[in-house]
Amino acid sequence: MSDITRDDVAHLARLARLAVSDAELDMFSGQIDAIVDTVSRVGEIPDDVPPTAQVVPQTNVLRPDTTEPSLRRDVALAEAPAAEEGRFRVPRILGEEL
Repeated sequence: MSDITRDDVAHLARLARLAVSDAELDMFSGQIDAIVDTVSRVGEIPDDVPPTAQVVPQTNVLRPDTTEPSLRRDVALAEAPAAEEGRFRVPRILGEEL
């Protein structure tokens, strides 16, 4: 076990600019210690174990890419609250300049 102390957690909290209570220091020191211990177990994996991206084989199911009829532009724009030059007119956001 790596024995993460309250002082270690307090130092990490200061670096991250987090306000942490005394109760949280105790709780987080145990949790971070368990995380570090679990991650350190990765080094115990034998070298002959092949790397794996997925533990269960996956297959993509794709549909054919076909062109299908869609709503005509004039019909879609007729339902819009505002249209301009064959496009939907929407309010400007974030103060962007054109």
